[in-house]
Amino acid sequence: MDNDSHPDSVGGLGQFLRSRRERISPAAAELSGAGRRRVPGLRRDEVAALAGVSLSYYSRLEQGRELNPSLRVLEAMARALQLRDEDKGELFRLAQSAVRRTKSPVRVERVRPHLRQLIESWAMTPAFIIGHAQDLLATNTLAEALYRDFAQHDNVLRMLFLDPAAKTFYRNPDRAGHCAVADLQQTAASTPEDPRILELVGELSVRSSEFRSLWARDYTRVPPYDIKQVYHSGVGELELRHEALKIRSAPGQQLIILQAEPGSPSADGLALLGSIGAPEVPHRQNPARGA
Repeated sequence: MDNDSHPDSVGGLGQFLRSRRERISPAAAELSGAGRRRVPGLRRDEVAALAGVSLSYYSRLEQGRELNPSLRVLEAMARALQLRDEDKGELFRLAQSAVRRTKSPVRVERVRPHLRQLIESWAMTPAFIIGHAQDLLATNTLAEALYRDFAQHDNVLRMLFLDPAAKTFYRNPDRAGHCAVADLQQTAASTPEDPRILELVGELSVRSSEFRSLWARDYTRVPPYDIKQVYHSGVGELELRHEALKIRSAPGQQLIILQAEPGSPSADGLALLGSIGAPEVPHRQNPARGA
């Protein structure tokens, strides 16, 4: 093992993490669009994104100000830094005194039947329910029709950053991305070891340089959701007011409502969309979904 594999008690975990991220090239981490840089290895924000934690949380780890990383976070760090068995053992040894011995269970999110019935009763209003990681847990028929240009209806962030349809559908995709990432970042800050969020952020960080850049920022608040301007291939331009309501009976879930101004061209567009109907769209099974 190299000499820097045994950092002293002062440097500890932070020194170890810093030394290992400096050894990995962006190409080895499969980071697209990383560009040229003046120093070798990965930046802090890139490691944080690959591990599915916020930049501020990872910075505290390197600086020795976060002394209680969970087992989940350590496993995510080992994957992000591509540690061999020997180095992984050293990582766990350095953090052993503070590591929690139990893994966080995967959160199973279910939508209550009366909420499904409620959103389906809104024939002229697209509505859906998302979970804590913005997985789509339930959608009404009009929402399915509204998002029919997307290949899958599974997760708001995956649709935004991985589906080419988003660039055409959203008239302001940058703002939509900012809002969604800030929302997820706030959730991740309160549960940094959440397995679903770690999985989602890890996937998006590798596959989308745009997401990786946004995730590296520290958001103090979620930008307000207001008017959503979209383009639907079947009915054209739509201007919809976006409301996100927290569901008190299911913490972490939100009810999303998209409303058109009564008597407006957008209301006519939704009426036409409802008459067309929603074709079958494949759903990617999420770990967050319940039976």
